Amino acid sequence: MSGFVWNLISFVVAIGLLVTVHEFGHFWVARKNNVLVKRFSIGFGKAIYRWRDKQGTEFVIAMIPLGGYVRMLDERVDPVLPQFKDLSFNSKTVGQRMAIIAAGPIANFLFAILLLWGMYLIGVPNIKPVIGQVTAESIAAKAGVPSNAQITAINGEPAEDWRAISLLLVEQVGSTAVDITVQQLEGSDQSYQLDLTDWVFDPDKQSVFGSLGLEPLRPEVLNEISQIQPGSAAEAAGLQFGDKLVSVDGKAVADWNSVVTLVQNNPEKPLLFGIERAGQSMDILVTPQSRETADGFHQGYLGVSPKVLPWPEHLLFTQQYGPVQAALVGVEKTWQLVRLSFSMIGKFIFGDISVKHLSGPISIAQGAGSSADIGLIAFISFLALISVNLGVINLLPLPILDGGHLMYLVLELIRGKPVSEKAQELGFRIGALLLLTLMGIALLNDISRL
Repeated sequence: MSGFVWNLISFVVAIGLLVTVHEFGHFWVARKNNVLVKRFSIGFGKAIYRWRDKQGTEFVIAMIPLGGYVRMLDERVDPVLPQFKDLSFNSKTVGQRMAIIAAGPIANFLFAILLLWGMYLIGVPNIKPVIGQVTAESIAAKAGVPSNAQITAINGEPAEDWRAISLLLVEQVGSTAVDITVQQLEGSDQSYQLDLTDWVFDPDKQSVFGSLGLEPLRPEVLNEISQIQPGSAAEAAGLQFGDKLVSVDGKAVADWNSVVTLVQNNPEKPLLFGIERAGQSMDILVTPQSRETADGFHQGYLGVSPKVLPWPEHLLFTQQYGPVQAALVGVEKTWQLVRLSFSMIGKFIFGDISVKHLSGPISIAQGAGSSADIGLIAFISFLALISVNLGVINLLPLPILDGGHLMYLVLELIRGKPVSEKAQELGFRIGALLLLTLMGIALLNDISRL
């Protein structure tokens, strides 16, 4: 199956599931408050499949899987017969209407907790966050952070794995300093304060810990070819599986990174590779192909992968808990994602993060496909993240979103009467314009990344 088709299927499954959860939140609370739901639609546009339940709700699966909606009986939209007036949304108290509107985002948060609960019941394979090396002259190096030490906390908040560390560090974007606590091999803890004044972090090009100069301890990579891409420069030159790369243009290569650097710096330029094959030494002339990077530069490309030794056993562990503890961890992780999402929105507003980092449906589809390709645990984790993001975005005070409806209801509660329909209509237009602008920027960002 091609990458595009796999990404598309994964995206449709993910978005369809999360939208269903969100809209079911509205639907369930509306029914509990005796509101007639006329339609429950997953997707927009022409209906692919539809059915109707005993209470008169039409359920629809539509052609465009980019959202959904719940349409309730409302006197402001439809003519309502007197005997059905008590079933209309607008006839309910402000508190009831707020509960119905808030139920969508809350359903997404609860679903994230459920997903993470299941994930930690199954068990999450993980890697201890041990620093392999600290990049010279980096922010971490200037703070004196040692290599071969395990990170245990960020700003005093415990972190057991690299994913948790990434989330905690991303939250510090825009801050002037961050404290990192590490555990030395002999077992003592030491905190280091990193000066973030000149911190530059581009999530499209590097990891957050890599931008600080922290390189994770990884399995040893050998100067031995384990895979050759069909049609590549390596195949054309006659390199083979199992070849050990000893030198390039007569100079010994210390490690695989040295080989990568030499190849990337010499696109379409012949390089004489000294190799060892089945105990015999030989030289092979290879001309790396040239390919353009996202920045418009040209790099050499060989088309080979190295042999990588297995992860050391002492770095591997599994996060697995019983039902109660897994639920507590699910709540904790969901709260962390909610907090991070609101924090990132604030950083966008105040300019700490550029709008060029906004992601749209293409990036989400790629994320869905890649996480599904890794396995069930990765896909569950991705679903939890997107579910939280969907809930948070819908709580933004834009009139076209749930948060905007809640804003109008709060004003109604304060004023003692609804906001005028004219003011609401104006707000909806402004909200729609802002939302379409953000979606347009995100889509352009997606296309530029491609």
